[in-house]
Amino acid sequence: MAKDRSPILQGTLDLMVLKTLEQMGPLHGYGIARRIEQVGQDALTVNQGTIYLCLVRLVQKKWISAEWGKSENGRKAKFYDLTRAGRRQLQAEVENWDRISGVIARVLDPAAEV
Repeated sequence: MAKDRSPILQGTLDLMVLKTLEQMGPLHGYGIARRIEQVGQDALTVNQGTIYLCLVRLVQKKWISAEWGKSENGRKAKFYDLTRAGRRQLQAEVENWDRISGVIARVLDPAAEV
């Protein structure tokens, strides 16, 4: 039976990329995408074009760095790593996510204690 897969919510990919790099250390774009899908138990679809646009944006913001290296299969790949500014941004993103997800939970179920 195929699992239902959803696209990533707008505005959450940066958070998931930063958190993945914090947890896993330097990874190439394909590895980041696969890790997000794996942790999400394949409930999310990470579009390859979208992940690379995100990585370019995060490098431009100096939240991650990029360096060429060799992948596990010996191919040339660009590896991304979290910067000090990225760690600070990750903390801000997590706090924002906690606040927003709490609001959404209260809107969806106003009678529940959150």
